[in-house]
Amino acid sequence: MNGLDAIGLQVWGAALRAIAEEMQAALIRSAFSVTIKERRDCSTALFDARGLMVAQADSIPVHLGAMPEAVAAVMAAGALPGEAWIVNDPFTGGTHLPDLTVVSPVALDGRTVAHAVTRAHHADVGGMAAGSMPAGARELLQEGLVLPPVRLVGPDGVDRSVMAIIAANSRTPEERRGDVAAQVAAHDLAGGRLAALAARRGGPDALQGAMDALLAYTERRTRAAISAMPDGEWYHEEALEGDGVTDADIVIRVRVAVNGDDMVVDFTGTDPAGPGNLNCPIAVTRSSVFFAVRVATDPDIPSSAGAYAPVRIVAPMGSVVNAPPGSAVAAGNVEASSRIADAVLGALAGAADVPAQGQGTMNNLTLGFGDRVYFETLGGGQGATSRADGPSAVHVAMSNTLNTPVEALEVAMPLRVERYAVRRGSGGEGARRGGDGVIRRIRLLDDADVSLIAERRRSAPAGRDGGLPGTPGETLVDDRLVPGKWRGHLPAGSVIEQRTPGGGGHGDP
Repeated sequence: MNGLDAIGLQVWGAALRAIAEEMQAALIRSAFSVTIKERRDCSTALFDARGLMVAQADSIPVHLGAMPEAVAAVMAAGALPGEAWIVNDPFTGGTHLPDLTVVSPVALDGRTVAHAVTRAHHADVGGMAAGSMPAGARELLQEGLVLPPVRLVGPDGVDRSVMAIIAANSRTPEERRGDVAAQVAAHDLAGGRLAALAARRGGPDALQGAMDALLAYTERRTRAAISAMPDGEWYHEEALEGDGVTDADIVIRVRVAVNGDDMVVDFTGTDPAGPGNLNCPIAVTRSSVFFAVRVATDPDIPSSAGAYAPVRIVAPMGSVVNAPPGSAVAAGNVEASSRIADAVLGALAGAADVPAQGQGTMNNLTLGFGDRVYFETLGGGQGATSRADGPSAVHVAMSNTLNTPVEALEVAMPLRVERYAVRRGSGGEGARRGGDGVIRRIRLLDDADVSLIAERRRSAPAGRDGGLPGTPGETLVDDRLVPGKWRGHLPAGSVIEQRTPGGGGHGDP
């Protein structure tokens, strides 16, 4: 273990996680937007000098598994210590355009020893609709400003030209300036904390040795968990409910093969990328797979590059899980990611004790009120396990954001929340019952551009081992059912009601 005993390994691991968590706290507490400061739609992590993740805060699964691509892209662009680079291009390290990722190399004694990384969902980065999450978009450029890796902070501080471009392409420019500044502040904190940690515990060489030991430790634990599974191959498929352009199902097909302590996740046969924006860049697919493997192996294994080393992903280029450059992807990050995780967990059910399906959607709602833009995801029911009922009214799988307090939302936006309740009885029956979804009814107090992106409106989250399915979700506009992907302009007084799905039950009721 590179000279570290078990206690030393845990001490180093806890210290690095604490830095990642403090980065997240700094980002949340200094952000401007409701999306970040209330919902905490952001993630922070530390990578080593090679670009391998070694520690993370307990953040958004769809962010964290995709961060390595962003770090690799920034490293390839030639980032230097003392700089911070920003990127959101989904085909050069990003996930979808509202997620702005900042990467900064950290040097000690003249050499790079780590990379600090933050990723935050920004309420608006331009595009054809407020919130940069337009249902029915057909190409990436309709979804907002595309940033390849570009230097944001140099020797003279923040590059005002780059920041001016970001602000000029947003409907909420001052909010963008504030949220980006919050990310940069988190990076400043990370550099100081890493320097102090290394100074206390043996210098840069000791820090690098500890990072190597942590990566090796997490790989050993993951391999041990995979080895405990039977060898074999299992198949599962899930259907996405149209992409906002076409209403036809888009099918994700996956085979999971276990051989000793190695696992192959193969999406060969998955449908081609669609004309809408439910497509995934490969980084999002990797995130979904790694999340599912973590659930099926040992969720207590620290999340790092080592934990993912035993897993090989096969994702044919041009498929919905590895879309070609230029494809629209806004909904792929939030919706297809959830269904990819469902598909992989469905296959892994043949080899491991996995939960029944949760709601399988983030129930995305975007509201544009001129110079104010709001985006939120809604919780629902989690699937039951063999040991416990599923929790109700929680964010499930690839989403780990918080509830938006009604008071904060009504202060920030011209709307009134008329009802917010648990959707009783929506969880599937079973020996262990699935969790219930929620009901959220919002009345607009001003005209608004609205975009809705959701799944599980015509297919139910499945139960496991005889458990019954949860209830599918519903979205109503002025008491009229609308499709899961819908966009329109609504006058003041209009009402939007989301009824989110319940989770599947586990075991014979």
